[in-house]
Amino acid sequence: MDADIKAADIGVYGLGTMGSALALNLAEQGFRVAVSNREADWIAPFIDEAGTLAANLTGHETLEEFVDSIALPRSILFMIPSGAPMDAMIDAVMPLLDEGDTIIDGGNADFHDTRRRSAAFNGTGRHFVGMGVSGGEEGARHGPSMMVGGTDHSWTQLRPMLSAIAAKFQGAPCVDHLGPDGAGHFVKTVHNGIEYADMQMIAEVYGLLRDAGGQSAPQIGALFERWQNGPLGSYLIEVSAAALQTVDADSGTPMVDLILDKAGQKGTGRWTLIEALKLGQSASAIEAAVGARGWSSEKALRVAAAPLLPDAVIGGDLPSDADLHSALLAARILGHAQGFRVLAAASDEFNWHLDMARIAEIWRAGCIIRSALLDDLADAFHVGLPEGALILAPALREMLGDHLAGLRKTVAAGVSLGIPMPALSASLAWYDTIRTARGSANLIQAQRDFFGAHGFERGDIAGAHHGTWNAIFRD
Repeated sequence: MDADIKAADIGVYGLGTMGSALALNLAEQGFRVAVSNREADWIAPFIDEAGTLAANLTGHETLEEFVDSIALPRSILFMIPSGAPMDAMIDAVMPLLDEGDTIIDGGNADFHDTRRRSAAFNGTGRHFVGMGVSGGEEGARHGPSMMVGGTDHSWTQLRPMLSAIAAKFQGAPCVDHLGPDGAGHFVKTVHNGIEYADMQMIAEVYGLLRDAGGQSAPQIGALFERWQNGPLGSYLIEVSAAALQTVDADSGTPMVDLILDKAGQKGTGRWTLIEALKLGQSASAIEAAVGARGWSSEKALRVAAAPLLPDAVIGGDLPSDADLHSALLAARILGHAQGFRVLAAASDEFNWHLDMARIAEIWRAGCIIRSALLDDLADAFHVGLPEGALILAPALREMLGDHLAGLRKTVAAGVSLGIPMPALSASLAWYDTIRTARGSANLIQAQRDFFGAHGFERGDIAGAHHGTWNAIFRD
């Protein structure tokens, strides 16, 4: 490296949408940023288009030059595809690193991979960080929410830079060191799972108003816009309102009506569900949202089934706007409660000691699920939770008491009118299961014991008289 060129404070490798936005954010905050990319011909145009920020950027076509340009101890942020590409990059960069250097995986990585990679770095003198970044391109450019997992050494090294570029909520940066190895990536995964549930719940209310209420997309969007100024205020309500009120200039048709009703997924919602099941937790609202996206992809089947399957609709009244507002608020509380239960279970399983209040706080700005509700959740965690359950916090019990009737009316209307509401109904079912001191699982256990312990075949069931039953449960 030329001695006349000041060493970079941090390196960013990967100039795709998120990497380029983060590099510009860092440069704008006054940090010197070395950049590189696998396709070297991206580098010069990126710097040319950076305008005045180019003074804080240096481009490097080879990995060796890139690493050599960064001040010791190095901080190198990789914004590349997760999985095999990240493993290959680690193999390539490891011989170029010095003791104390930190590399950061800022992609949507499987936290198991992050744990494996962190373990491989132990004893090498080098450090590996898994960092969840939320907020999309706009957030990355002007202030994301970031969830950091890794060593204390790495956090000390990264904290000034990450705090400077993070979103701010009432002046506090929405970034923190949440724990070792995969903690940051796991928290980001659950964030995305909650995001799936929230998006699905909003879509279900839209579907009810459109298909049973006959309302146009702009009408529904205007309602969502009014809801934005209150306890339902959130980024997802805001963008839903904007999307529904956007009209195609050529046809005059609401833009949403021109979009095929098939929703894809990148995997993090599914990962949340898989890990919840492994940890013995219910994430039924997230499961419903993941399932709904899967069902939506079967467009040909749905078109074929529509004229063939009986609806058996029994009719009913459309819930009031106030009831729909309550339904979304109550279901959102329940969906978040499920997500935090998954976080708590993982924290215990992997000895992460996650600070749930802090997680809620760093989600209040910059990230996709930022909402007014997160203030209430953070406060509840600070006060302390009866039985460790978020829905038992006094303030949240009061909110549920005020809004649960609206959720019941909305789910009942959906069932009566034949409008699918998988996430809203799953949230309500979970709530009713939790609040029922004497559930029905005793019969499930009885079924298992009755047939498992005595090996009855189907034809023997009729012979199982009361005396046999009593004998089984005396055993």
